[in-house]
Amino acid sequence: MIEPYKINIRQEVLDDLNLRIKNSRWPDEINNSGWEYGTNLSYMKELSNYWLHDFSWRKIEDEINAHPNFVANIDGHQIHYLHIKGRSKNSTPLIITHGWPGSFLEILKLIPLLTNDEAFSFDLVIPSVIGFGFSSKCVERGCDNAYIAELWHKLMLKLGYTKYGAQGGDIGSGISTRLAQKYPDHILGLHLNYVSDSFQPYNQEELTPEVIKYNQGLEEWAAREAGYAYIQSTKPITLAYGLNDSPIGLCAWIVEKMNSWSDHEGHLENILTKDEILANVTLYWVTQSIHSSVRIYNENSKNPMKFGANDFVKPPVAYANFPKEISRPPKAYMSQGYHLTQWTDMPKGGHFAALEQPELLAQDIMEFYRKFND
Repeated sequence: MIEPYKINIRQEVLDDLNLRIKNSRWPDEINNSGWEYGTNLSYMKELSNYWLHDFSWRKIEDEINAHPNFVANIDGHQIHYLHIKGRSKNSTPLIITHGWPGSFLEILKLIPLLTNDEAFSFDLVIPSVIGFGFSSKCVERGCDNAYIAELWHKLMLKLGYTKYGAQGGDIGSGISTRLAQKYPDHILGLHLNYVSDSFQPYNQEELTPEVIKYNQGLEEWAAREAGYAYIQSTKPITLAYGLNDSPIGLCAWIVEKMNSWSDHEGHLENILTKDEILANVTLYWVTQSIHSSVRIYNENSKNPMKFGANDFVKPPVAYANFPKEISRPPKAYMSQGYHLTQWTDMPKGGHFAALEQPELLAQDIMEFYRKFND
């Protein structure tokens, strides 16, 4: 069953949020430490002041509701998604999947870029991953990338798309990869801007110096930055008690990742506005989805991207290689697991490609899928 959906958060939820921001208790901070120990205190105070006095969730709601929103019941899960038809006569169906700590909101900038060309455009399906945003929460074990990929395929079939493309970064990359592995005959092509750091091709060849350097880089990054992933993979609910109760705690947890993983040349707001940052954080708050979202780390840790004998991704694959991305596998290494037909070294951009560099990402997506329309 598919029904139209309109975002309208109750005012008392927003009033409670403002009260909690106003009554926040602040920690101390090492002098002149910047972001070295985590989210910078002075920036958090500046951001919280804007959140309390200037930010408008109602404006964000209007932006979301300007697009066609729906909820589909798939196998008992309520899946929220946007469905925007392209302007060309034979638009290519494309399902785009977000990651953590992002949301479907980070895809909004891509919509006009991918749907407005009358010569070639897409029918976009932009779902909220189960446990994120306005999609329902799964309280049973096993809701990992592969499980969600099955739901996405059923959603696309229900919408009448038997052949379609898939795109994703972060968790969305993993879901899209599982989709292409399981339903290769239905996938026109797979476009990615991230590959999981757990990716290992089947029966991989002898490690080259390039791959050894890549693995060492991942290990060094994990030692500096991956504390969040360890707790989200092991004891997510312990973390959630604090983040689900404190908007400042939630904001600090998410903003640290946005700052660390984006290509902003020293200041986050060089690339993202306060409204963009807080729209995403507020979405997590009003939907109380921080625990249900981070649980996927635990589920995916039981089913990492270590390819078996039959896991090679057969549909054509494009990879957009952004310079400040966390995991940047060598092209030859990725080709051992994916049918790589397009590789683009991007001039700038980080982990949140759709938010940071929507024009570059959209151009690459268009270039890839246009080949299937000739």
